[in-house]
Amino acid sequence: MGVHSRSTWSSWIGFAAIILIITGFFTAIEGIVALFRNQYYILSSSGLLVFDMTAWGWIHLIVGVCAVLAGLSLFTGAAWARVVAVLLVSFNAVSQLAFMAAHPIWTTIVIALDILVIWAVVVHGGVVRDEGTGIIGERN
Repeated sequence: MGVHSRSTWSSWIGFAAIILIITGFFTAIEGIVALFRNQYYILSSSGLLVFDMTAWGWIHLIVGVCAVLAGLSLFTGAAWARVVAVLLVSFNAVSQLAFMAAHPIWTTIVIALDILVIWAVVVHGGVVRDEGTGIIGERN
């Protein structure tokens, strides 16, 4: 068992993992609210970009759970977790546009967090691989 030092840049992947887990929970909660309180997101004539609240709720619940799992997997430094993370937060950022009319500040914050996760995973994901360790410890 050797001691590996991690660079500051690999800490960005840990940060991205934590933010991905948090945004995954937020997305899952948005999905649950859409399933059980259909009228919560409905607006008047301007409306949301959502045509079926039940389908939208299920999609966001599933994406949120997958995002939490991908965030947990990012701690291992696995390449597949980085790819899945980028795909999920990309979808989440685009889907947040549906909330722009109802919650502009919240939408902007979530999209900014999604972009930060994409940046950290894409730019600094290879650092974890090059160091030969996962975020939570040494790989054998």
